[in-house]
Amino acid sequence: MPPIYLDNNSTTRVAPEVLAAMEPYWREQFGNPSSLHLLGQAARHAIEVAREHVAALIGATPREIVFTSGGTESDNLAILGTLAAYPTKNHVVTTAVEHPAIHSLCERLAAQGARVTFVGVDIDGHLNIDEFAAALTDGTAIASVMYANNETGVLFPIREIAELCNARGIPLHVDAVQAAGKLPIDVKTLGAKLLTISAHKIHAPKGAGALYVGRGARLRSTQVGGHQERDIRPGTENVAAIVGFGEAARLAKERLTRGDMSRVATLRDRLDRGLCERVPFARVLGDPANRTPNTTSIAFESLEAEAILVALSERGVCASSGSACSSGSLEPSHVLKAMGIPQALAHGAIRFSLSVETTDDEIDDALRIVPEVAHRLASLTARTDYAAKR
Repeated sequence: MPPIYLDNNSTTRVAPEVLAAMEPYWREQFGNPSSLHLLGQAARHAIEVAREHVAALIGATPREIVFTSGGTESDNLAILGTLAAYPTKNHVVTTAVEHPAIHSLCERLAAQGARVTFVGVDIDGHLNIDEFAAALTDGTAIASVMYANNETGVLFPIREIAELCNARGIPLHVDAVQAAGKLPIDVKTLGAKLLTISAHKIHAPKGAGALYVGRGARLRSTQVGGHQERDIRPGTENVAAIVGFGEAARLAKERLTRGDMSRVATLRDRLDRGLCERVPFARVLGDPANRTPNTTSIAFESLEAEAILVALSERGVCASSGSACSSGSLEPSHVLKAMGIPQALAHGAIRFSLSVETTDDEIDDALRIVPEVAHRLASLTARTDYAAKR
């Protein structure tokens, strides 16, 4: 039986159409897009077509799209580039539940002397808006807030946050890596000055990402080199990956227009409802009514996530304990700690993330396998506890 892949927030399979679009740019169309000859200009044209598709996915203009190597680079460029553009300001406002690309960067900035405010959330993952508003000051250079949490899928009220920032003249950066392609995004009505998306989360290859740089945004390059990407991100472009990114963005736009994600949400709801019915000690984490359509975080009380994931993998089910960027840690993630999830639940939290490729049969199989694994591990834990007490 092929693996049941429920880890799409970590990465997605490259779509066949995307692979077909990329293939020529590894072979006959291999030119450097900065070259003036015909192969170079063919590569340049392909990048610009991809830029149009990526821009269309988020309601931007092509000129507002800067290609990078991925979400992490885009996030770093947004924050470090803005800080460089505002040398008299050293305050960053972010949240306590950001992806490590933001959270770890802000921790480093704080260690280097910058002032960083990590705004808290409640047990359902909702941002404390009053705390966020109070954190903004005349010395704030940038605020960075994720659109959708990568572990729970919980959504933040970006328009309201943008209004608070714009009223103070503070640029807002939005990490939309887990929202792009799953939710309609229009940067013009959203109000953010900067926004990050990543190719490998929407069925394109790893190694490409984009930063939306809105009109009026002040941003300095954090690298030195050539004049690519309007001097904002120097370095020869990864043509094949960018072409794939563009095709994936085009396909994602079509899926959103058709309403395909409603089917994914139905499968997600059937999965978390079925697991909680079959496993009495399972609980959905985060607000189930305010999340991305593909993500559910389920905690299995008194179990260990690592043991669950290993047992699931042995049965052909691929899931995650949270961000792939922090895998290997035996401690609950900073996201669950910030939410105040009790230790007995946090240690057993598993993220299941679906995609448009997820099938009804896969959900049926998961609803059979996951409860079997959970009950078996619970019985082993109970026997171990009993033996320890003796």
